Amino acid sequence: MMKGRVVLQQKNVLDLSNVGASIVDGVYELFRQTISLQLISAIHHDHESSDGRLRGKLGNPASLEHWITTGTPLTVKELTYEVNFEWDEEIGLPGAFVVKNHHHNEFFLKTLTLEDVPGYGQVHFVCNSWVYPTKRYTKDRVFFANKAYLPGETPELLRPYREEELVILRGNGSGELQEWDRVYDYAFYNDLGNPDNDLDDARPVLGGSAEYPYPRRGRTGRPSTKLDPKTESRLPLLKSLSIYVPKDERFGHLKLSDFLGYGLKSIGQFLVSELQALADSTPTEFDNFDDVLKMYEGGIKLPEGPLLDTIRKNIPFELLKALSETDGEGLGKFPMPQVIEGDKSAWRTDEEFAREMLAGINPVSIRLLKEFPPTSKLDFAVYGNQNSSIKPSHIDTNLDGLEVEEAIKSNRVFILDHHDSLMPYVRRINATSTKIYATRTLLFLQNDGTLKPLAIELSLPHPVGDHHGAISKVFTPAEHGVEGSLWQLAKAYVAVNDSGVHQLISHWLNTHCAIEPFVIATNRQLSVLHPIHKLLQPHFLDTMNINAFARQILINGGGIVEQTVFPGKYAMEMSSVLYKDWVFPDQALPADLVKRGMAIEDSNSPNGLRLLIEDYPYAVDGLEIWLAIKTWVEDYCSFYYKSNDIVQNDTELQSWWKELREEGHGDKKHEAWWPTMDTRQNLMDTCTTIIWVASALHAAVNFGQYSYAGYLPNRPTISRRLMPEPHTPEYDELEKNPDIVFLQTITAQLQTLIGVSLIEILSRHPSEEVYLGQRECPEWTMDLEPLMAFEKFGKKLRDIEAGIVQRNTDVSLKNRVGTVDVPYTLLYPSSKEGLTGMGIPNSVSI
Repeated sequence: MMKGRVVLQQKNVLDLSNVGASIVDGVYELFRQTISLQLISAIHHDHESSDGRLRGKLGNPASLEHWITTGTPLTVKELTYEVNFEWDEEIGLPGAFVVKNHHHNEFFLKTLTLEDVPGYGQVHFVCNSWVYPTKRYTKDRVFFANKAYLPGETPELLRPYREEELVILRGNGSGELQEWDRVYDYAFYNDLGNPDNDLDDARPVLGGSAEYPYPRRGRTGRPSTKLDPKTESRLPLLKSLSIYVPKDERFGHLKLSDFLGYGLKSIGQFLVSELQALADSTPTEFDNFDDVLKMYEGGIKLPEGPLLDTIRKNIPFELLKALSETDGEGLGKFPMPQVIEGDKSAWRTDEEFAREMLAGINPVSIRLLKEFPPTSKLDFAVYGNQNSSIKPSHIDTNLDGLEVEEAIKSNRVFILDHHDSLMPYVRRINATSTKIYATRTLLFLQNDGTLKPLAIELSLPHPVGDHHGAISKVFTPAEHGVEGSLWQLAKAYVAVNDSGVHQLISHWLNTHCAIEPFVIATNRQLSVLHPIHKLLQPHFLDTMNINAFARQILINGGGIVEQTVFPGKYAMEMSSVLYKDWVFPDQALPADLVKRGMAIEDSNSPNGLRLLIEDYPYAVDGLEIWLAIKTWVEDYCSFYYKSNDIVQNDTELQSWWKELREEGHGDKKHEAWWPTMDTRQNLMDTCTTIIWVASALHAAVNFGQYSYAGYLPNRPTISRRLMPEPHTPEYDELEKNPDIVFLQTITAQLQTLIGVSLIEILSRHPSEEVYLGQRECPEWTMDLEPLMAFEKFGKKLRDIEAGIVQRNTDVSLKNRVGTVDVPYTLLYPSSKEGLTGMGIPNSVSI
């Protein structure tokens, strides 16, 4: 006999969708309907193969032992079972095994370890997959030993199993997919609108057209709506958690519990806050900045009288009690955002306004200004003259004695440009209750390495027609009087634009959305045996699941994003238009920095670049992370690919790259910038970019959301009024009470509470987070050199952490902490659980 050890997770008895199933499984065991495993030989063939292909010899079935006596856990935990295989010399080295689940219930199979295979020692199988009852499958489930093989190097007897597994994962492209289906397939974003409910709820199909190009998402196969055959029907809100993604892509029990728990907490806080607001004299507005701070200071006291009865009727006492005990916070109290933790007003300074462009949650939009005045690339025939109206006289007194052209030539002037991307939408958006401007913000690099704002240009379409060009006003820094109040409003309009571009483009489109096709193509075209699959798979964890949730409740028509971010119903359409500018090679950090003019190539630098702003926290930390990822990828790939010929002859790799370009990002398939997959360097660069986007880039634009935007006056998402004009009641009001005008211009109270509730969830690390440089299973490969290279990678990341801590204590680096006293830690690789403002998870998982 040969002993084996199986580690798995059963569905626990508290799973409401499966009450009683564990009892049924116990009955099945009594009647010998068990979980069986059969080893597949990697070196001896089966003489009875039905399809004529040589296949590994199958061993005799062996059953898991002590299923009944082990019992079903009340909570989710790993269970270990023994299994004894009859030893057959004709099996020799097992390269795979078949598992058959004759129970009523699925289980999560983590690993199988054969303790001592004669002549070979320990053999380990990393499975990490849900196994449903055999009646759900047309082919038996097969798992492979954790040895990586290129397609041409796969043992001949395992090749049929390898190829069949990929065929199963691709599916047949038809039918509605069920939870036990293991199908990865593509679809357009055609499930965001609901025309059957109301024609106003219809949304354009994103993807598959020149007008609205988009990356592909995972197919669910749901039927189309009645009124529009091109639109896929939506699930009811209460069934959002059951939206189809392959079961192995779903959140684990622990993460789902964390996700739902924090979601319930935030929603409860919102409900309590909103009900409390009904007692205010102006229930839809914050009355002053102290009113805003009540969200964080001391919680919300339950009012007496009819309002208390309303709260008790709408929110169960048990929920209120749980909310008050969570994290030791008061009832309805949100955690204190870091940006106001040390100083309640420093966020309003020009220094902090500029610093957050380098070290905030959207540090990827600022660029070097190379010409003055700034020019537009919008079609003149359609939009007229959209060039900037900023003149030298607006800024020349703030250039430390330089002339404008001197400042431009010496690389001292930078721009946050939200003009061309927004101007085509301003007229439509301003026809709603939202009122925005297209904005340009100029900044000057001072001798101490910090930026100071020079001017803000606010532009509207010409009232007569777009082709007449822009109507623009320029505002310059001021501290006092009505000019100071106007300047604060101008900065708020810029922050509104930057918040929307951050959420829709920097965050959603460029990380969540752009990565999903890579997840799908990898599972369809690269076998789990493939070394590139093993390299990339940790960086795809939970991405399809969080994106599917987003389609249900966040980015859908009427969803939270449309309610709380300024483009409203045009949000996703706008992200589609801006996807036209998406270029895969430019997602690499060095390429992005050079393209934006924030760095120039320098062969004397370890990372090959010289930053034009030396104290650019996102770029400084990011380049260290980038170089660490690049080195790890090169070490790993060099072990499997000794020459360019091996890359070119790797059939799975070539199919993966072809499908990714032609299907996953199919609207970009004719772009000349796609790298060719014909050299080791192109493969390494591609994998480095994928890992960077899925891990570090996403961390940089996601996990600081609560730190900076949890206090919404600092990062408002909507503006509701245009700038007050002289000799109007609004202007008089601004002179008398500028704070009221500011609060009544930016995001309203209701949207603030919804938005803060959401970003609190999105900014949290769950308890089972796996960070860059870590793997869930230490035996993820049998190859020693890759394991050693990964260990080196982890050590390098720890060294980078030490460097980040040191830089954050260097008082000469003024952009690292700023006047708000928030150290830049968004690219600090590791973290603990919760709202930490640091940590780089392996994947886009929240």
